[in-house]
Amino acid sequence: MKLYQLQASNFQTFFGTPEQPIQRESTRIIAQRPDCSAFLLLSDLTDPVLELQTSIPSGFDFTYCQEWGLTITEEVIHRVIRDLRQKDYGTIGDQLDVLWHAMDDGTMAKVEPFYSNIQSVKTRWTKWDR
Repeated sequence: MKLYQLQASNFQTFFGTPEQPIQRESTRIIAQRPDCSAFLLLSDLTDPVLELQTSIPSGFDFTYCQEWGLTITEEVIHRVIRDLRQKDYGTIGDQLDVLWHAMDDGTMAKVEPFYSNIQSVKTRWTKWDR
């Protein structure tokens, strides 16, 4: 994942309109300027309208999870990615249930769906790379 800034003037270009949205599955808005003139995104995409950030810019309020506060730090960015991964993985009980049913026939041949799900989450929400 990389940290990008998106100007409000390019929001529609990147995300589309309510009538014709552009799906950005591995992109999450995590902060915005108080006047909504720009947004900070975590994404693995590259797009000409996205401005790569090599450090955390000032003047943004953290909006991904307001109960965590308004300040964006490197630890907060890592925490967001961990949270996104955790939500996509599901509970450990659900994961173990999938694994159990995959192995229930006495072989490991059916473990592929379990592995594929875990791998897709790891690919979708990669660690923050500046």
